[in-house]
Amino acid sequence: MTERSLIDLLTKESCAEIDRWIAKYPEDQKQSAVMAALRIVQDQNGGHLTTELMDAVAEYLDMDPIAVYEVATFYSMYELKPVGRHKICVCTNISCMLCGSENLVDHLKQKLGIGFGEVTADGRFSLKEVECLGACVGAPVVQIGKQYYENLTPEKVDRILDELD
Repeated sequence: MTERSLIDLLTKESCAEIDRWIAKYPEDQKQSAVMAALRIVQDQNGGHLTTELMDAVAEYLDMDPIAVYEVATFYSMYELKPVGRHKICVCTNISCMLCGSENLVDHLKQKLGIGFGEVTADGRFSLKEVECLGACVGAPVVQIGKQYYENLTPEKVDRILDELD
């Protein structure tokens, strides 16, 4: 692909949103918008990044592609393979573990028939283990999309999943 065709992978809406983030930083520091740009492009692509999209972000922000890959592979909020329509992120860190996240994980694996990093056959759900969701007071916690669910039990999780499209 040529340089221009890589940037063409980004929608006009995505470019406009990235530009709003770029404007928050000094003119010579637009690469500071890389995390936001990756999130925007991931959302544009149905929840995951491809090498081509990361290369397009690198071109758009005048960065070396490797610098973009480093960010995308370091942070757990970026996905490098397709995910379900509803990505269930389960915190298994110490507070959640002490409050029963292991039971939630076992319940979700059995109910959905998948493990961490997998997608249900219908593409509806994926399951991801995360280090910390920063909501320890409400442990155990899961995040589905942008919504946090706290003080969970297997029964509460079932009700939440049943209410999703």
